[in-house]
Amino acid sequence: MIVFTNGCFDILHRGHVEYLEKARSLGDILIVAVNSDASVRRLKGAGRPVNPLEDRMRILAALGCVDFVTSFADDTPLAVIKRLEPDILVKGADWKKDEVAGKDVVESYGGTIALVQYLKGYSTTAMLAAVSRRGKP
Repeated sequence: MIVFTNGCFDILHRGHVEYLEKARSLGDILIVAVNSDASVRRLKGAGRPVNPLEDRMRILAALGCVDFVTSFADDTPLAVIKRLEPDILVKGADWKKDEVAGKDVVESYGGTIALVQYLKGYSTTAMLAAVSRRGKP
């Protein structure tokens, strides 16, 4: 079974790794789609991403749980999902199934949506805020 997930993966941390390991455990192949730099800026704001797309993709590709990495320039990976037709579409449990981009497409051909719990206390945004606070007198 092909498992698909997506995200910015700007500063890879333990929460990302455990999320991706859980996603991979749901099937045979894990494909990760990464937001382009412009897409991250639209979603996260100025100053993001910290790491450029090529670096984010290279780091993800080095993980043993990730089989393939691709990218997308839109705000959602809908076009990639339509092209790949994954068996399982994975998002974090902070999403509601009805809000997951590509849900209707995946379910239309018999695929499923899986919501995977995030590791609490890990967030790129929180990490960047902590670094910023430490840098101020």
